[in-house]
Amino acid sequence: MSELIRSKVNIALLTVSDTRDETNDKSGKLLADRLMSDGHNLYEKSILPDDIYMVRAQIASWIADSKIQTIISTGGTGLTGRDGTPEAATPLFDKEIEGFGEVFRMISYEEIGTATMQSRCVAGVSNGTYIFCLPGSSGACATGWDKLIGPQLDSTNQPCNLVDLMPRLSE
Repeated sequence: MSELIRSKVNIALLTVSDTRDETNDKSGKLLADRLMSDGHNLYEKSILPDDIYMVRAQIASWIADSKIQTIISTGGTGLTGRDGTPEAATPLFDKEIEGFGEVFRMISYEEIGTATMQSRCVAGVSNGTYIFCLPGSSGACATGWDKLIGPQLDSTNQPCNLVDLMPRLSE
């Protein structure tokens, strides 16, 4: 019996916040630490203000980079006037992964109750690149990585995982 070998995924990480920088970006640090400890490559990391057009431009730039296989953003998924990450990302999707937001909120409900309905996290595929938009709290990022994104970016996860689909995303 052969041992399964885990695939290393190149991931770009975006923190969307008007108040965070490298010194206080707990959610970005948590995601970077988690993805690297799972054997993936932190290809690029950026922090941008809550500006739909800046966020969309950054995501579009990363989508155009053939070396980036996955983009994860944290922040800007709430209900306030400045929260616009879903509006920035979804026009770029070739396909939306509806189950991501649904399952995230189901899991999150067990952790934070009805407050989960305030989360507008989304995911999709664009130009062969996965895009996951998580809330800005470190708890939400831990939930998103540990229970959804991390397991699906593990090529040994069975019965299926998102890594196995990567070669076919641009068909």
